[in-house]
Amino acid sequence: VFYLLLHTRKKMKLLLFLIFCQRAMNNVKTHSASSPNIILMMADDLGIGDLGCYGNRTLRTPNIDKLAEEGVTLTQHIAASPLCTPSRAAFLTGRYPIRSGMAAFSRVGVFLFSASSGGLPSEEITFSKLLKQRGYTTALIGKWHLGMNCESSNDFCHHPLSHGFDYFYGLTVTNFRDCKPGQGSVFLKGVQKSLIIPIQIAGITLVSLAVVQYIGLLKIPFQVLGCCLLIAAISLAGVIFFFYHFRHLNCFLMRDREIVQQPLSYENLTERLTKEAVQFIERNTDEPFLLVLSYLHVHTALYASKNFRGKSKHGLYGDAVEEMDWSVGQVLDSLEKYNLSHKTLVYFTSDQGAHIEEVSSTGEVHGGYNGIYKGGKSMNWEGGIRVPGLLRWSGVILPGAYIDEPTSNMDIFPTIVKLAEAQLPSDRVIDGHDLMPLLQGKVTRSKHEFLFHYCNAYLNAVRWHPANSEAVWKVFFFTPNFSPEDSNGCYDSHVCFCHDGFITWHDPPLLFDLSRDPEEKVPLTPETESRFYEILRVIHLAVDNHTRSLHAVPDQLSWDNLIWKPWLQLCCSSLFQSCYCDYDSEGNLVEGYSG
Repeated sequence: VFYLLLHTRKKMKLLLFLIFCQRAMNNVKTHSASSPNIILMMADDLGIGDLGCYGNRTLRTPNIDKLAEEGVTLTQHIAASPLCTPSRAAFLTGRYPIRSGMAAFSRVGVFLFSASSGGLPSEEITFSKLLKQRGYTTALIGKWHLGMNCESSNDFCHHPLSHGFDYFYGLTVTNFRDCKPGQGSVFLKGVQKSLIIPIQIAGITLVSLAVVQYIGLLKIPFQVLGCCLLIAAISLAGVIFFFYHFRHLNCFLMRDREIVQQPLSYENLTERLTKEAVQFIERNTDEPFLLVLSYLHVHTALYASKNFRGKSKHGLYGDAVEEMDWSVGQVLDSLEKYNLSHKTLVYFTSDQGAHIEEVSSTGEVHGGYNGIYKGGKSMNWEGGIRVPGLLRWSGVILPGAYIDEPTSNMDIFPTIVKLAEAQLPSDRVIDGHDLMPLLQGKVTRSKHEFLFHYCNAYLNAVRWHPANSEAVWKVFFFTPNFSPEDSNGCYDSHVCFCHDGFITWHDPPLLFDLSRDPEEKVPLTPETESRFYEILRVIHLAVDNHTRSLHAVPDQLSWDNLIWKPWLQLCCSSLFQSCYCDYDSEGNLVEGYSG
């Protein structure tokens, strides 16, 4: 009897111990699954073919590849736009940029100046706003490119801190060639083309008026001629002054709302951004946080720290990719150091495909590699919109999985909002879908039956993945005119444009099946595809439904919102001192950051 009682007591203790362990595991799982930390890393102009986990065998990206090994690799991950500004607006809001006014009807599709008045409207709801409301500490480190001021130089209506971020360290515009001396200019050729005709017209007009006045055919007061000449001279001087001082006026580093370096210095820049990211993690080990690490790599002007310069097999571009990979490794190491990997969802992507037309003045290729895919940045060929998509969450997402279903960078919005147990906005259309069921293997089909591909504000192409079918149909209503014609891009204009003589319309539209022809080499015809007209009919119906869901909103990329406005210009000293300051150079490295 004693033995039975003792044995029963041991069994009870074991049972109670197992119940305790189960409850503890449930508590951990509940904590992890309800309010994980979120780290979103976005490269700039990175090609899907630049990474080892997507097939590259010459660039070294071990840390990004590790993300793929320990998480899920999305092989049909689509940027909502092939340009920086609209793609990032869609990423933050989960909505096509046409819905927020962040898709241009003009030729220029991105913000070019820090003193423009356009930007992501305050009415838009970003995932950072919603997570902040749920108690998350939020930070954006790196590139913003979604505007800054509206009416004055200190209203900061479009600034990251006005869109739900508690902390900001980075650039409000982007990394231009013009920001780095000796790297050429993205504006010079365009400015020359744009100004030469107006200058000629003004010159001919003034000379003609002077001749007419001199020979007495027409009496024109000298004051009028003088005013015309003065206005022309001031306008020309203003343009020359602005572009001569472009680097100081547009290329600066901010911490929150204060400029800490003007103009931007590239010395140890990636190390500084990485240090800021690691320190943010260190400050928030006990509370949920959202970190958006938005790299300047690999947009031109290219740069790399001395520990990476000249080390890759692909010149300065390869050096920049490998330095970015090092930075990703530092972030992942910090998660391991503080035992946060099982509590943190990590995402890595690019805002669009590689800029294949980027070639330096010396002929060195400064653009990336889009693998087998056609085209690149600024185009809706697959090379412009199919981007890396890697997600890792230790213990929650199955490691080493590949998903070939259509997904979008807009999907991050509903995914992390739901994980934070926040409410999705009910007063607007959210175009993204929660990725967690797909990532955890609970479903095998993407919720994206249709994806709409815009070239600026113009519907360019549509993707259709029918239910119960492996096919992924894609139609093009128009395509860019490559220059030279036999090339893979628009080298003569540096990027492809979306209207007038830069495109060719197709009637009927071009049709491809990406499941059989991912390189978009051979358009289908009624002779080669029996369902040709039925497929077009379904897609046209989808376009009609989508178009009806759109509402008129202010155009944030109108010429009025794009132009430089002197009264919006931020300057840490004064214009007479060339807007110069540097509060960020000393003490900006941490021990062990040697690469």
